[in-house]
Amino acid sequence: MRPDKSIDLSGLNCPLPILRAKKALADMDSGTVLEVLATDAGAPNDFVAFCRQTGNTLLDSSTTAEGKFRLLLQRK
Repeated sequence: MRPDKSIDLSGLNCPLPILRAKKALADMDSGTVLEVLATDAGAPNDFVAFCRQTGNTLLDSSTTAEGKFRLLLQRK
């Protein structure tokens, strides 16, 4: 899946990845997809909770070859 927007939040710790993703999603249209790259070990679980609370959809959570977490979020 090709995201509509991508942000690399490597090196940032909680809560910054969530806050930056929330800001990015606010500028996007409903149904568009945001790719988040993060290195914070808690990011996968944090984004599950974030999507549950905000109504956005977590389409995919995986790890890249470089060891970063890759999360695909669809704007509600």
